[in-house]
Amino acid sequence: MPRFTERTDTAVAPAPAAGPTSPPGARSGRATLALTSAATAVALMTYTAPMVTLPETAADLHTPLSAQAWLLNGTPLGLAALLLVAGSLADDYGRRRIFVAGTLALGVTTALGALTSSTWLFTLARVAQGAASAALLASSLGLIVRAFPSPRGRLHATGVWGAFVSGGIAVGPLVAGAMPSWRVAYGVLGAAALVVAALSHRALTESRAPRGGRPDLAGAVTFGLALVALVAALTLGRDGWLRAPVALLLLAAVVLLGLFAVVERRTATPMIDLGLLRRPGFLASSAGGLFTGLAVIGLFSFLPALLQQTLGLSAMDTAWLFLLWSGLSFAVALQARRLAGRIAPRLQLALGFALHAAGTLTMLGALGSGSWTRLLPGLIVAGVGSGLLNAALPLLAVESVPAQRAAMGSGAQQTFRYIGSCAGVALTIAVVTSTKGGLTHGADIAMVVSAALSLVAAAAVAALRDRTS
Repeated sequence: MPRFTERTDTAVAPAPAAGPTSPPGARSGRATLALTSAATAVALMTYTAPMVTLPETAADLHTPLSAQAWLLNGTPLGLAALLLVAGSLADDYGRRRIFVAGTLALGVTTALGALTSSTWLFTLARVAQGAASAALLASSLGLIVRAFPSPRGRLHATGVWGAFVSGGIAVGPLVAGAMPSWRVAYGVLGAAALVVAALSHRALTESRAPRGGRPDLAGAVTFGLALVALVAALTLGRDGWLRAPVALLLLAAVVLLGLFAVVERRTATPMIDLGLLRRPGFLASSAGGLFTGLAVIGLFSFLPALLQQTLGLSAMDTAWLFLLWSGLSFAVALQARRLAGRIAPRLQLALGFALHAAGTLTMLGALGSGSWTRLLPGLIVAGVGSGLLNAALPLLAVESVPAQRAAMGSGAQQTFRYIGSCAGVALTIAVVTSTKGGLTHGADIAMVVSAALSLVAAAAVAALRDRTS
């Protein structure tokens, strides 16, 4: 195995006499946490903005129902395809450099998304936003781990960062719903990302853990193509799961994933060290991310559009209603650090999944009843569960890998999260729109599927006990 060394540089001057490996000061740590959290919130706001603007965007771009999954899946597709390589690049070439570049690119691509005039141009812009978000998200936790080297400081910082994941999810639909149009919303979010990029360039300190060798481009290409094939198969599945194109795309995804594993075993600088899959903590982090995307994000990404179509709610009314879920998620994630030492992160994940399942099942029949108040108890319970998930996942991600590979660990967990999100959104739309009983009946089936997946996840992560060496 190659040996890793940690190197840090300041943004504008040589390191002080204490040495280049001395930990950053408290002021630098606070600045790092503030800027990484702000950029993360903007990235998640961009990610969730289409939740409440999907009907308007689809109408403006003349997007048929069968293609609406692509409007939601562009960003998670870019995220899932590039998070692993972004984490490796951040560790090798500088976390501050990748973070600033990603935040800047997010601002530019989000603004360009506001100018698109067709479904495919908008989807491409969303994929580019996902790629930019991958760079800033994967490098964020690497910067935080360097800025907060003590276990107590790291616990606090990852808890705050995880809360801002929930905060971005909460605020994104509100910002989008409050704007005169979805195009204006994207312009505002793009400007916010550019401001954070400018501040980060001046305030952050560089750190890296170089391994040598070249970037794993072959792994990035095979992995990205596998995801595209998988999402395309799930999107086309709504018109019939046994059709030849769907089967061929699923087969292509499996073959490409196998090829990716071969590439990762042979390259000197893999995007992901497959040996980590033997670690229960890493497996729990990966499984937690995958099922969070598949069961939680997949359902709640399309549910706002369903509310507008079945209950006649406006985009802003829908955003306020979903603030109950996402706002509770933010508050719980912010306070969940108090559970440290009392409950293991993997058990916190299991509890979060169980609460999501309970909340989702509580919402059964709500859309068919014609009353949005029927959703409230389920949104509350599911919101608490989501907060526990968002607090536990980043901590488990950085604790399950060596400290010098923190960005890779973060990238791996979030990659699985957005793989699940891509598949979950496509699966939810396919289930809802292909059911003969109409949208309300299809929504109930999608909720049952989401709850079942959450219970599977709860059992899986609870069973992955850590082994001491």
